[in-house]
Amino acid sequence: MIRVVLPYHLRNLAKVGPEIEVEIAGPATQRAVIDAIEARWPMLRGTIRDYATGRRRPFLRFYACEEDWSNADPDELLPAAVAEGREPYLVIGAIAGG
Repeated sequence: MIRVVLPYHLRNLAKVGPEIEVEIAGPATQRAVIDAIEARWPMLRGTIRDYATGRRRPFLRFYACEEDWSNADPDELLPAAVAEGREPYLVIGAIAGG
């Protein structure tokens, strides 16, 4: 199981707690995690990544093991600590302003 922490607005939309768990059949990649989230909670489709391009939404950031994975290749393997469920995969809402 991969543990995922979602930002408040996505938790509210999916009606889940602060942390969810998803099962990944193959290699633990960002794409596989988001695919699993969207399959289990269809109301989140298009909220984490764009429908057409599959790219991350501009005001979301991804973190694994305290490292920013927002611009990493979506098919790159996540760290073992995340894949094994020891550390969560974080989806963080970015804040804009001046």
